[in-house]
Amino acid sequence: MLVSWNTTNQCNMFCDHCYREAGARLEDELDTDQAKRLIREIKKAGFHIMIFSGGEPLMRPDIYELGAYATQQGLRAVLGTNGSLITPQVAGALKEAGFMAAGVSLDSLEPEKNNTFRKLDRAFELTVEGMENLKAAGLPFQVHTTVMDWNVNELEGLTDFAVEIGAMAHHIFFLVPTGRAINIEEEGLRVAEYEKTIARVMEKQKQVKIEIKPTCAPQFMRVADKKGIPVRFSRGCLAGISYCIISPRGDVQPCAYMDIRLGNVKEQAFDEIWHKNVMLQELRSTDYKGKCGICDYKDRCGGCRARAYYYSGGDYMAEDEWCLYRPRGYEGHE
Repeated sequence: MLVSWNTTNQCNMFCDHCYREAGARLEDELDTDQAKRLIREIKKAGFHIMIFSGGEPLMRPDIYELGAYATQQGLRAVLGTNGSLITPQVAGALKEAGFMAAGVSLDSLEPEKNNTFRKLDRAFELTVEGMENLKAAGLPFQVHTTVMDWNVNELEGLTDFAVEIGAMAHHIFFLVPTGRAINIEEEGLRVAEYEKTIARVMEKQKQVKIEIKPTCAPQFMRVADKKGIPVRFSRGCLAGISYCIISPRGDVQPCAYMDIRLGNVKEQAFDEIWHKNVMLQELRSTDYKGKCGICDYKDRCGGCRARAYYYSGGDYMAEDEWCLYRPRGYEGHE
């Protein structure tokens, strides 16, 4: 099980697709003591991996202290970063603090496109330097890319770049309209292109040794099965089942792209929210509606619950309309 904590809303970039609408620091973000209590409660709830993300987590002064504390509690501490602030000294400090890996965002091999999307001059250059510094420090990292209509044809090239620079994986995020991403929803892929892109990505997996994982595209489990591509994952959508996210202010959500407040860790222990929340219990029931409810990949895929929530107008148990597969018993069965 893994949990992501948005450590701060503060960020040195202003990305078009940011689900957290990061930029300025919020006044009521969790302080160090509250964060340490949260870490203990995350461990108590049975989680194994804790992702420290943002905003940009490296803009939080106590990030090394908190990473070290999570490690001491027996959690695998991972950093989710834009990479632009990772100097050789920062990379060394992360390694010393006990961070086990980092996910670094890069959206185009064309610097101008990447910088425009990220709203920071030299973002491409600084991010690549950050990856090189992580490699030199011996801290494993993976490349994260968000798919848009303007970079969809770069995905294979970005995977090749990830291999060349020494990344251990390339995780490809499929846009779900949340936060600032609502304003660029039309730049996301359409349904047919979505399915084709998943297939392309999984074909690329046959050619490289590093892991490629489509994220927020749980249908990759079906595609991988049909193509005979082994994957280490047991399920596509993890929202509320073995994953959740916590905001800088302490609000717990089933995933980053479902802006539904389940509780706040300042008011209720995280482990109580995780085990007792009614919505989480419903998500774990997998009692989906429509074709997701009768699909033979129901337990392997689950459909993207956030995408179902957005496009159905608020029903997180609705069928995922972006899936083209027609299960047995559904009109137009494949």
